[in-house]
Amino acid sequence: MKNGIILSFAIVSAFFTTPGCKTEGCTDPISIDYNSNADKDDGSCRYAGTGGSTTIVAFPRHHSKPIVSSTAYPDTAYVKFNAVESPGVNPAAYDMIVVGDSGEDHVHLEGLKAGKYFIYMTGYDSASSPNRVKGGIPYTLMQSSGEVDVVIPVSEN
Repeated sequence: MKNGIILSFAIVSAFFTTPGCKTEGCTDPISIDYNSNADKDDGSCRYAGTGGSTTIVAFPRHHSKPIVSSTAYPDTAYVKFNAVESPGVNPAAYDMIVVGDSGEDHVHLEGLKAGKYFIYMTGYDSASSPNRVKGGIPYTLMQSSGEVDVVIPVSEN
């Protein structure tokens, strides 16, 4: 009898303590829609990439000084989609490569969707030694249209 009461109590307790519904949302941490409380993916995740209506205007800066692209040494932006860490310096590791226009101190990264990006840039600074400068940052693009200016710090290292 005692075992029957304990078993009945265990069954009733389990019934009342088991949650009846799950929280739906985006369960992928790389998405800008990530919901840490969600335990069931509802397909609402959005990811970085091309096919959008936003332009990132990337400005390489060396010690706060603009790096101006030249024909001989063009500024170049390497963009990795859905990343928060550098994939390294190998151009093949990036999803998009954009070469800047000569005489400009920025590079236009056009047609992007909202999402997480890693932007790595290279350029040439005649006032430093060595003259090649490079560097990158993670950037989360939240807007879905228009332009956004982003400063990318670069250094001799």
